[in-house]
Amino acid sequence: MSESVLSFTKVEGLGNDFVVVDLRPAQAQTSARARLSVQDPNVVRQICDRHFGVGADGVLAILATERGDARMRVLNADGSEAEMCGNGIRCVAKVLYETDPALHRTPLRIDTAAGVLECSIDAIGGDVRTVAVEMGRPRLTRDEIPMLPGGAARAVRGAISAGERRFQFTAVSMGNPHAVIFVDDPVADLRALAETFGPILERAPTFPNRCNVEFARIRQRHEDKQEDKNDQIDLVVWERGCGITLACGTGACATVVAACLEERLPAGREAAVNLPGGTLQITVAPDYAGVRMRGPATTVFKSEIDLSRLTSR
Repeated sequence: MSESVLSFTKVEGLGNDFVVVDLRPAQAQTSARARLSVQDPNVVRQICDRHFGVGADGVLAILATERGDARMRVLNADGSEAEMCGNGIRCVAKVLYETDPALHRTPLRIDTAAGVLECSIDAIGGDVRTVAVEMGRPRLTRDEIPMLPGGAARAVRGAISAGERRFQFTAVSMGNPHAVIFVDDPVADLRALAETFGPILERAPTFPNRCNVEFARIRQRHEDKQEDKNDQIDLVVWERGCGITLACGTGACATVVAACLEERLPAGREAAVNLPGGTLQITVAPDYAGVRMRGPATTVFKSEIDLSRLTSR
């Protein structure tokens, strides 16, 4: 195999798709040069290009660690690095469980820039169907998110502007920063709002590390209808470094946390978050000590890519 050829698995979680590369020395069938090159921002951008590359919302690098079973590095489609990715960690857990005999067990502990997170595997015949992730404690203070100005206060129903438009937002970090905006207008187009104002709000001076932007609407609960007995939130996310994606796991978690902080939903009860790519089940602990996310991960295909062909364009 050429030193520039890289094996990868294309995996998606509710349409949020990733190129997953196992770069642990004991597992990688690739050279040290290729393992280093695939983490270069320019190479990441070319791999994620949907016309000239593989096409993905990001590259997920599986690395060795002493803090868990493996470490996940999240590289966005624009080459930037994210602290955490909720859909991505489910995809990484699936690849680890299905390809590494030593990790064919549950739960798996995956090290991330947001901490070591525990992933419980639901598999049938060795095929992972869903993964439940203990996402850890939501960060709620301005210092933790981070925001400017900082401080120990929470940012709940704060004001933020995008052009001539003003919104109320609640800020939450799930290891990465989120600005959650609830839309009460029942006919407003959430995707149109995200596409129009997401790029502006992502780079608002309030968020020194940029932020993910959520536009959400809570559905009215109907106890008499089986499908509406759970709390339901419709959500579209503008992801930092990616733009509009079909799903965002940390965004779904942050949105349910924000709904609880704004007293729109009670903590301690599972909520269904409906994203363009499908539904995630989110539970916020009553004391905000943790958030649990449950959802699917699906392998699209496995292949190889010659990195020298990408970088020579």
